[in-house]
Amino acid sequence: MIEKSSIWVVSDVDGTLMDHSYDLSPAKETIQSLQELSVPVILCTSKTSAEVKVIRKQLNLTDPYIVENGAAIYGESLSKVNGKIILGEKYEKLEKILNEISNEINFNLQPLNSLSDNEATQLTGLTGYSLVLMRERHWSMPFINPPDYIEEKIYECSKKYKVDIFRGNRMSHMLSNNSNKGKAIEELKNYANNSHLKIIGLGDSPNDLPLLLKSDIKIVIPSPEGPNKKLLNQLNDYDYILASEPNGIGWKNEINKLINENYFSHL
Repeated sequence: MIEKSSIWVVSDVDGTLMDHSYDLSPAKETIQSLQELSVPVILCTSKTSAEVKVIRKQLNLTDPYIVENGAAIYGESLSKVNGKIILGEKYEKLEKILNEISNEINFNLQPLNSLSDNEATQLTGLTGYSLVLMRERHWSMPFINPPDYIEEKIYECSKKYKVDIFRGNRMSHMLSNNSNKGKAIEELKNYANNSHLKIIGLGDSPNDLPLLLKSDIKIVIPSPEGPNKKLLNQLNDYDYILASEPNGIGWKNEINKLINENYFSHL
């Protein structure tokens, strides 16, 4: 379907498609409407492939999906590449780099996967088997958000290791220079070989900036406390839509507006 479609909806998941209690229900009906219009819904998330498989099943999605902040693309329909496109470096290599950066800046950057179950639950809200799926990480290195005062040191240090750092609302993510959400979108567009493609992108935090910059329509989804100010500052020179409601309700409202305006039928 992605090869023939003239428009994709590409969406972050946590804090965008659903709230931090992992409630997908607000967006379900709208996703069904998009499917009836033959519009692919491509999840583009920091989550692992194992986590996204569960979400896709709940939403009845069959389109390709981007995981680990753009480090890999999976999908049964990606038959020409055996169902996957890998852009990132292996987790083990990124773990060594994180340790080396920690030593250089004299601050312990703690990987998400090193947290105890209780600590991980407090941070993510996940419990039980969901923690197992979260830890099935292969191509990216999430770590606890560091204090603001050392962020610049980390970014400077990361350059010589050829990695990028993207800060989310609850954790930061280390990726190889070859991978981020925007680069994954470009790779998927190249695979589809569709020069007339338009993208509606939805995100809520600075790690969604590469996604939004590759989108023709940029939609920022706020949290219940308001939009992420860092993300808005980064988008200051661009046209974007700020949803009036948070999380999945804001997602649903903004996509429904485009459906009701017949945006999809014009392409």
